[in-house]
Amino acid sequence: MRLLINEQIKKSGLKKKYIADKLNVNKDTLSNWIAGRSMIPLDRAVHLAEILNCDIKDLYER
Repeated sequence: MRLLINEQIKKSGLKKKYIADKLNVNKDTLSNWIAGRSMIPLDRAVHLAEILNCDIKDLYER
């Protein structure tokens, strides 16, 4: 399953540092999720979708 986190971040216009701070993670962790090097926990994915003002389904390719 391909993640579309980066695409949603670009749509939002928010900075990755701001998003990482809101998620209480460092920017490297967010970068690992974006690149698919590590899995984003479900609770963080839900929070990320709220921050990006999108549906959680929009973070994943269908």
